Amino acid sequence: MRARLLMHYEVEVKYPIENFEALRKIILERGARYKKTIEQEDLYFAHPLRDFSETDEAFRIRRVGSKNMVTYKGPLVDQETKTRQEIEVQLADGPETLAGFEEVLKQLSFQPVHRVCKSRNIFILNEAEREFEIVLDHVRELGDYAEIESQAEESQVDEVREQILELAKSLSLGPQVERRSYLRLLLDKKNANT
Repeated sequence: MRARLLMHYEVEVKYPIENFEALRKIILERGARYKKTIEQEDLYFAHPLRDFSETDEAFRIRRVGSKNMVTYKGPLVDQETKTRQEIEVQLADGPETLAGFEEVLKQLSFQPVHRVCKSRNIFILNEAEREFEIVLDHVRELGDYAEIESQAEESQVDEVREQILELAKSLSLGPQVERRSYLRLLLDKKNANT
């Protein structure tokens, strides 16, 4: 199994959206280029010794087609956005790797929490000498959301956060950033219905 390790800060904002197609048009008019649409399936796990809902961390396995990766997301670092350290390791392709790694985690007492399935439309916008990824997500059981993100070194986080918030404002997103993850939104919805 070959692994590729990525460590950086993910600076991100997320907003619920009312009109998917209208926002898509605005993004394209802004100069973004459509990259692709993918189906993602994320299986989140609970740590055996600490409560990720208390520490604001996340640990998941993601499947995109035959591609697999495991991701750890550290605690949020500010009160305005979803900025956090992210460590992502690419796993070998295929369902056998996915099932095997899931079983390893279970044997180590990590427990599956919930599966998040979404269709993600990805756009790339280059502005202010930075690449921004703008995604329009349709999340099963939740609805439609827009996310804007960029990667940053620790020393760049504040600057990138301001650029992203300004971009979101110019796209008429907001005003309130949704800081909860899709997992948290789904769990909150489930708890509200019980």
